[in-house]
Amino acid sequence: MDLAYQPGADQLSGTATISATATQDLSSFSFDFGLTASAVTVNSESAEFKDQDNKLIITPKVDLPAQKPMTVVVTYSGVPSKVRMYGEQAWFASADGASSVAEPHYAAFWFPCNDHPSDKATWSASVSVPDGTTAITNGKLVSSEKSGDKVVWKWSSAQPLATYNSFMAIGRFTMKNTTAADGRTFIRAYSQSLSETEKKNATSSIEQTPDVLAWESGLFGPYPFDIEGGVAVDAGSVNDAEEYQTKPVYSNVFKDGKDFGDVVHENAHQWFGDAVSPKSWQDIWLNEGFAQYTEWLWQEHEGTKPASKLADEDYKSHDSGDSFWKTPPGDPGAAGLLDDPVYERGAMTLQALRSTVGDDTFFDILKHRVSDNMYSNESTSEFIALAEKISNKSLKPLFDTWLYAKERPANPPSQGMRLG
Repeated sequence: MDLAYQPGADQLSGTATISATATQDLSSFSFDFGLTASAVTVNSESAEFKDQDNKLIITPKVDLPAQKPMTVVVTYSGVPSKVRMYGEQAWFASADGASSVAEPHYAAFWFPCNDHPSDKATWSASVSVPDGTTAITNGKLVSSEKSGDKVVWKWSSAQPLATYNSFMAIGRFTMKNTTAADGRTFIRAYSQSLSETEKKNATSSIEQTPDVLAWESGLFGPYPFDIEGGVAVDAGSVNDAEEYQTKPVYSNVFKDGKDFGDVVHENAHQWFGDAVSPKSWQDIWLNEGFAQYTEWLWQEHEGTKPASKLADEDYKSHDSGDSFWKTPPGDPGAAGLLDDPVYERGAMTLQALRSTVGDDTFFDILKHRVSDNMYSNESTSEFIALAEKISNKSLKPLFDTWLYAKERPANPPSQGMRLG
């Protein structure tokens, strides 16, 4: 990515260079994209292109053979905040910049991509902004150099990331770039538009990230990236936190106080969602159920309540007639993709698994889920197979009950399940 951004006007322009390999013979192909392309080359030759239904459809001069690498360069521009895709507006522009505020669709609002969690890639970005403005994205800060009245921020990510885990935050930030006690680079940034109270709360919470990651590493295995951090943005009325790889982004979650829950949740995603991404959106509970359960584990760690009790309380808060049970987290459908059952029933599923196989086996499963799929993708069926292999139990009845049934399980998650 080689970009220039003008705050206020919300004008983005530049080029995206995509290195890819055709998986079949191609006479044409497309990217998900919401802005306006002005030129496209494929392997250094001009290509025909057109916009159609939020797709950039490209026809190269020469057909592309399967298993051959290609380099595609797209020159483009536009106003991302004016883009509407999938009924969404996922780019928030402010007077001094812009920030990402949405999942799962965000990347195609500002760069051409195959916007699907299964197609991960390494990443580098160069962003030119007015002097005094900061541009932050995933990975390592390579450089920040002044050029006339502009500053060029360069970032790179050596580990592959899914498109929905990419982000851009532009504005006036107070940024800290230090080395944490664990030896990794710790980058955090706080919008200068935050109130003093919100900035104080955000700082108190985000500065604890290395401690949270150290605890999570003990549960899930080594932290999977070389950069850790967090960004507190001012995105108007948007109240959200997202797990963008290496630097979760928080908007309005610290207005009412410190929020370790969100810091724990979004950083759990660095393992579950970022390092190991879902193979399809149907598998999203593998992200959200695990992050929700990590919040319960944190409360257990802090001595507040055992995760089993928190899971049972959540179970008991929804009676058998509650519509909550009509959304199966293993197959929520597009309309229910990020609804409460995906988070809460997903987390209850993990407690039921833990109660069934025991703590040692359960946490062994979690660690292997990461180490066996590092920087790749995993489906629900693959996770179930892993759990069965490690536990040496047939777990299909458990997962059918907790992930796929459209009714309340007969027993709370702490009771687990007797298996034949």
